[in-house]
Amino acid sequence: MTKSFYPPVRTLMGPGPSDVSPRVLGALARPTIGHLDPLFVDLMDDVKRLLQYVFQTDNALTIPISAPGSAGMEAAFVNLVSPGDTVIVCQNGVFGGRMKENVERCGATAVMVQDRWGDPVDPNKVSEAFKAHPEANLLAFVHAETSTGVRSDAQTLSQIAKQHGALVIADTVTALTGIDLQVDNWGIDVAYSGTQKCLSCVPGIAPITFSPAAVARIESRATKVQSWFLDMQLVMGYWGGNSKRAYHHTAPVNAMYALHEALLMVEEEGLEQAFARHQRHHNSLVAGLEAMGLAMAVAPEYRLPQLNSVLIPEGVDDAQVRKQLLEAFNLEIGAGLGELAGKQWRIGLMGYACNDVNVTRCLTALGAVLGR
Repeated sequence: MTKSFYPPVRTLMGPGPSDVSPRVLGALARPTIGHLDPLFVDLMDDVKRLLQYVFQTDNALTIPISAPGSAGMEAAFVNLVSPGDTVIVCQNGVFGGRMKENVERCGATAVMVQDRWGDPVDPNKVSEAFKAHPEANLLAFVHAETSTGVRSDAQTLSQIAKQHGALVIADTVTALTGIDLQVDNWGIDVAYSGTQKCLSCVPGIAPITFSPAAVARIESRATKVQSWFLDMQLVMGYWGGNSKRAYHHTAPVNAMYALHEALLMVEEEGLEQAFARHQRHHNSLVAGLEAMGLAMAVAPEYRLPQLNSVLIPEGVDDAQVRKQLLEAFNLEIGAGLGELAGKQWRIGLMGYACNDVNVTRCLTALGAVLGR
C-alpha cells in the first residue's frame, strides 16, 4: 500500500536547493486563500517591494514568475529576443550554453564568447565580439556560474554592452543575496534568479526584474512573444501595480507565502550583512579544506563564497564519497557538471545553510569519509 512520504532531515550543501528555514517552511502551512483575494494582492505588492530591495532596483516590472529559475531564463529571452536578432552570449560553464539554446529557439543568432570553465568571462573578448558584430543588440552572461563556482564582473560587462547600445540579460540565479548585485547601478536590463539558492526558499519560483528599456523593447516587438505563459505583457495584467488584477494563471499561493517570509528574513538581516556572512563562512570552509590537503578549483579573486568548487584528489571515487556523505551523515554536496564531472565537488554555503555549524559539519564529515 502506498504511504505518505516523510523525507529525512538532510543538510543541503550542494549547488541548490539549500536548507530552508523552519520559519519559511512554517509559512507554507498557512491557510490557502484565493490568488485574487484582496489580501493576497496586498501580499503580492509586498513581495514585489522586497524583490526590488534584493535586486537593488527601482524597476516597476519586478516580479516572481510562477516557475523555476530555468523559466526565469526563458522569460528573459523570449521577451527580449526577436527572430533575426544577434545576441552576444558568454559561456564559461553549463548555463551560458543554456542561454545559447534559448537565443536560437527564439530564431536569433548567438555569437559565442567562450572562456575556460573555471575562469570568469573575459571583458576584452566581449568588446571584440561587439566590434565584430555591430548589429548585436543584446549581451547575455552568467553573473555567478553555478557549474564552476566562478563570479564574473557583471558591472564591467554591462558597461561594455551600454557602450554599444545593447541591452543586458544577467543570470543571477546563484548570485542573488549571496554576493553584491546592483541591477540599476550596473545597468543590467533583465536579471533573473531562483528561490532555492541564497534566498533559502522552496524551489519553484523565479524572481525577475526588467528595466524600463527592456519593457520598451517588449512593447515595440514586431512579433508576438513565442511563449504565452511567459509573455510579460500578459503577466503584468496580473502582477501590475494597481489593485485591479486580471486573471492570468493561478499563482502558487502557499509558495508565495514562503517567498515573502524568506525575503523578510533577508531584509531583517540586511543585504550587506548577508554578503559579509557568506564571505566569512566561505573563508572558514576554504581554510579547513586546504588544511585537509584539498585544493580549490577557482582562483581566490573569482571564487563565489556561496558555491565552492573543490578539486577531487587523484584516486578518490567521486560518487562513492558523495554517497557515503549522504548515507552516513545526511549531508549533500554537489558533483561536477559537464566537462567537470568527476573532477570537482561543489559545496554550497547558501542563505540559511551558510553558518558555522554547517561548515564544521561538512569538514568533519568529509574528513571522516576521505580518511576511510
